[in-house]
Formats: sequence, C-alpha cells, structure tokens
Amino acid sequence: MGRNPRKSPSLFSLYREGFRNMTWGKPLVWLIVLKLIILFAILRVFFFKPAMAGLSEQEKIEVVSGRLVDTADEH
Repeated sequence: MGRNPRKSPSLFSLYREGFRNMTWGKPLVWLIVLKLIILFAILRVFFFKPAMAGLSEQEKIEVVSGRLVDTADEH
C-alpha cells in the first residue's frame, strides 16, 4: 500500500508541465487574472463604497445590532 514518492509526480510538477504545454491556456489565464483585478480592485473602489463610512463606533454598533434584530424578527 505504500507509495514510492520518487515515482509519483508532485502536484506542483503536474501544474508546471501542464502550463508549459498550453497553447491557448496562457492567454486565457492572463485574461482571467485581468478580469479579477478589474472586478475586485477597480470596481470596488468606484462603485462599492463602505456602507458605514463616516459613522462613529457607537453608531456602527447600533446599525449592526438593529440589522441583526431585524433579521432575527423575520425568521
């Protein structure tokens, strides 16, 4: 039942060999990375402002506790 570690390739080497042999895969991986950067970095900065920006600590506590109580009342 014991495996010989020298005969089984590591997960890293499988990925490395797979990426070396890709033709269309490399541009697609870079396209996916670029899209993720756009989604999480640029759009977040411009469109998803923090909901409680500018509130004091006590006001934040009240907002969160109010939302938790409202959610508990709905169920």
